[in-house]
Amino acid sequence: MNKNEFIDRVADMAGMSKAEATRAVDAVFDAITEALRRGDDVRLVGFGTFSAAKRAAREGRNPRTGETIQIPASIQPKFSAGKGLKDALN
Repeated sequence: MNKNEFIDRVADMAGMSKAEATRAVDAVFDAITEALRRGDDVRLVGFGTFSAAKRAAREGRNPRTGETIQIPASIQPKFSAGKGLKDALN
């Protein structure tokens, strides 16, 4: 499912127009992104937790040439599924 299909599904399930659903979905994504940027976790009970994890700088290798390269430090988004989501899938 891509973003447009997701928006269509939200619009159908919530009984709203596609434009309203687009604004709602974008607002949710923006709120999660902003919270992670600030260093906060986003906990949605029964669904899961979004968090940001710091990765230290490290050495890597170019798989094509075998040359050693420096990989810079970065912050990676993480998602941990909650019990409700896990139970719904199993």
